[in-house]
Amino acid sequence: MMRVVLAEWRKLRRPTLLLGTLGAALFFTGLTTTFLYLMIDSEQGNSDRGRQVGREVLNLASGSVFGFASVGGLLGIIALCVFAAQTAQEYTYGTLRNLLVRQPGRIRILLGKLIAMKLFALIMVGIAALVSISLSYFLSDRAKVSTDLWFTSEGIHAIGQTILNVAISVIYFGIVGMVLGLLLRSPISAISFGVLWLLIIENLIGAVKPVTLDWMPGSQLSIIAQGGSPEVSYSHALTLGTLYVFAGAVVATVLFSRRDVAN
Repeated sequence: MMRVVLAEWRKLRRPTLLLGTLGAALFFTGLTTTFLYLMIDSEQGNSDRGRQVGREVLNLASGSVFGFASVGGLLGIIALCVFAAQTAQEYTYGTLRNLLVRQPGRIRILLGKLIAMKLFALIMVGIAALVSISLSYFLSDRAKVSTDLWFTSEGIHAIGQTILNVAISVIYFGIVGMVLGLLLRSPISAISFGVLWLLIIENLIGAVKPVTLDWMPGSQLSIIAQGGSPEVSYSHALTLGTLYVFAGAVVATVLFSRRDVAN
């Protein structure tokens, strides 16, 4: 198992993949956090979908990680793309046959790849959290936001809880990407379908019938990162999101263990 993890990690730490992924994550994290504070008095809103987040919210103990929680869904989409590409390309390049020669246990290969990609996702989440909190602190003075409660015991707890929620959300998004990679066996198809569903189809359906967003998988995973929303509770999102991910993982695992390895 450890050899599979190390082999997968060698691919994940390639500069083009590692630096490119971290660059994208930090770009969206920095952009979201910066807009949150610089546009705090804008009538057009300073958060997603034009929502207005005022000083009374950012002054709370959880204010330091509000921006980080808001970017959790975007970090999840990045993880989905990475997980899907790293899984599906084994079929595209025909390297899965070689892996099975060295390690015939298909489930071991799958678990090893999952563990390595989870570590990759956690590193991305940790660095993004550090950047977001730092930006929030340095921009708070300009936005006239009080940081008195941010680093109290309650504030530290809020930071830890938010990082945990975002990590769960990002890993769940990643597993969805891995499932798509196993089902479609093509990086382009898996990434395209995942991004198309999360960014376009769910929003279109939600615009026609808003209540459907309470049950859509992508919406639930984003709400997990935010710790809940006024419309959907955290427990509802976590339970439903876990069921979606578990069901998809079971189906993909069964197919991976039984299907031919050719694309």
